Amino acid sequence: MQCFGVDLYKDETRGGTYSIADQVARFSKAISDGNERYLDVASVYDGSYLKDKTVLVTGGNRGLGLALCKRCVADGATVLVFGRKQSDELKELGCVQMTGVDVTNTSAVKNACRKVVEQGYQLDIVINNAGYFYGPREAVTPTDTMHYDEQLKQIDVCAVGPLRVSACLRQAHALKKDAQIIIITSQAGSVQWRFTQNRNVGGDYGHHMSRAACNMGAVLLGEELRADGMSVVLLHPGFCRTEMTRKYESIWDAEGAVDADVGAMRVLFEVGRKHESGSYINCEDGLRIPW
Repeated sequence: MQCFGVDLYKDETRGGTYSIADQVARFSKAISDGNERYLDVASVYDGSYLKDKTVLVTGGNRGLGLALCKRCVADGATVLVFGRKQSDELKELGCVQMTGVDVTNTSAVKNACRKVVEQGYQLDIVINNAGYFYGPREAVTPTDTMHYDEQLKQIDVCAVGPLRVSACLRQAHALKKDAQIIIITSQAGSVQWRFTQNRNVGGDYGHHMSRAACNMGAVLLGEELRADGMSVVLLHPGFCRTEMTRKYESIWDAEGAVDADVGAMRVLFEVGRKHESGSYINCEDGLRIPW
């Protein structure tokens, strides 16, 4: 796609090609191309870089977060989890759980970050995975189904939450000098892709606004921490078959939705590539997503 002679799918400043906006077309192209990376990430995945690393995951008690914890443990990492409640599954995995942590509660987050240091941990990788997706679809017309309080909640959890956790970890000196801060975002945060994915439809205002705000916060944080040798990278995990996306169950097959364990492998594959700070990556194909 070109605009004023500029190829909108080519990022000349970062040297990367953009992923395809149309999800059905993206999945279909992967099939026609026999794209092994896209269709069977296990065949190219190597998690050996995680051995002896210390990884913190927020929202690790279910779905993609739990799958990330399982994969990191399997690959030899020490895994810490910030969550609201104790999880028997995480306990069985041997994860270090810090409970009572709501990413919208600054004092709770600060307390948990202090505990990380007090217990002798220094973090190599932080995966900000905690999220919130309001179920009912929002629309202005024909019937007003807007829920402004829910929109603000999504922004607090999905945009301010990762910033709150990352900032408090930095202030508590819980991060190693070359730490990677990963923020699980969504393709829903791409403003440009709304003209394709939401053409003549709109809707889900809180979801899209929260992810766009998340992306902005991550880029700013990455610039602030660049001099410290730390990186901040935004990862869209791809379409995963979890409770959070169940409202879209009818299109799971057409758009190539995968189980959470595959989604986790896709995410960790991209973490291992160590993208430049400020990158916004689609973990399905490893290509960039436009802002």
